[in-house]
Amino acid sequence: MPVPAHTPAPDLYRRGLRLLLDKDIDSWVGLWAEDGVMEFPFAPEGRPRRLEGREAVAAYMRHYPDHIDLHDIPELRIHETTDPATVVVEMRAVGRLVRTGAPYDMTYVAVVTVEGGRFTSYRDYWNPLVLQSPGAEFAGEAR
Repeated sequence: MPVPAHTPAPDLYRRGLRLLLDKDIDSWVGLWAEDGVMEFPFAPEGRPRRLEGREAVAAYMRHYPDHIDLHDIPELRIHETTDPATVVVEMRAVGRLVRTGAPYDMTYVAVVTVEGGRFTSYRDYWNPLVLQSPGAEFAGEAR
């Protein structure tokens, strides 16, 4: 279902989370502007720090459900800013790592900008320390 161009940033973000929980990666990627940028400022060495364009985001997320079985977002706070197109999100996602069955429990802070009902900028400040836990070779790699 197409997203109206006037969709507020908090609503678009919530829709995106629902799609991730439903493992509908194609529809999640469809929420991105053609020239949208996703950044991971805390990514450790060897991990992507910047993805430019919807196609790069799609390639990064393509195999997400094969690695992380996301079950729930038990904590979610969306803070609106003085710019109605930008929100700051605090959240926690839980599930399991598919390959090992190990629990997945990640906290995030994201700064997200939306224009025309599409993500144009998404800075994802995920916790790289989770990568140090056993079985976490993909954790933080894609959300």
